Amino acid sequence: MAAGNGFARTVLEIEAKAIASLYPRISRSLDAALKVLRACRGRVVTTAIGKPGFIAQKLSATLASTGIPSLYLHPAEAAHGDLGRVARGDVVIALSNSGASRELLVLLPAFEQLSVPVIAVTGDAGSALAQQAKVVIDIGPIDEACPIGLVPTASTAAMHAVCDALAMTLAHTRDFSTAQYAKLHPGGKLGRHALRVHEVMRTGKALPKVREADPLSHVVVVMTNTEGRPGAALVVDAKGRLAGIFTDGDLRRLAEKKRLDFGTPVGKVMGRRPRCVGPNELALAAAALMREVQVDQLPVVDGAGKVVGLVDVQDLLAARIA
Repeated sequence: MAAGNGFARTVLEIEAKAIASLYPRISRSLDAALKVLRACRGRVVTTAIGKPGFIAQKLSATLASTGIPSLYLHPAEAAHGDLGRVARGDVVIALSNSGASRELLVLLPAFEQLSVPVIAVTGDAGSALAQQAKVVIDIGPIDEACPIGLVPTASTAAMHAVCDALAMTLAHTRDFSTAQYAKLHPGGKLGRHALRVHEVMRTGKALPKVREADPLSHVVVVMTNTEGRPGAALVVDAKGRLAGIFTDGDLRRLAEKKRLDFGTPVGKVMGRRPRCVGPNELALAAAALMREVQVDQLPVVDGAGKVVGLVDVQDLLAARIA
């Protein structure tokens, strides 16, 4: 077992070294590839066969998840009709360590005829694929980590890293936001956790607001008649800034202590300096704060302290966040 662990460490070291050596080698070509991708008006089509084919599929999925229209084109299927999926305005990213994969090479004339630029990710800058590509990202010759030196390991790790670098840099230059990410992942945990408070908070007719001088009778009516029937009312001053909060729990506690007088101004019995959140904070953070301070509602205020929304635990539960 010890010998096995030692070899496993060697594999990791070889692959890490291969990835670490990439940037000085590919920085210029990476910039050129990004320029082509930013000018793309269609879809980014990824294609490869064998082990690189799985990396090409992952690259396409990553691009799509960051808002870049993309599809994976299987080279063999492309040669039998799926080339119709590629159109003028697209960009092709072709992956092949040798740059000599016959299944890829037969597609190049069709890409040229469509005026579709090809970005090649390869380990051989002199290969047929590289010679016909608009941009070549040359990862160079890489020693594999397998015992016989043949199974794609370090080379595919390097390709994978290059593809992630392309996709993430493209997302970075487009200012791709967590809100955009969440919209593209409505059914996933990652997407839910990327939601911002302003995307789940109550606003407009669903936002119960009262003034400090309003009697409790009016406050209860507002809480009851507000859309969604929130369990709280936000108390604001003349400029709309948060002054306090009054909740169903406050109402029950007054009744239990026989201090409930519906003529009392809410300003005398409201909770002052309530915990609150900003509209651009993560909804996940709001849920954590609500658990910490054991409340079911959180006021949402802007930088000037003005009320812009209300987060209710029921909304977080509906979004599967709380």
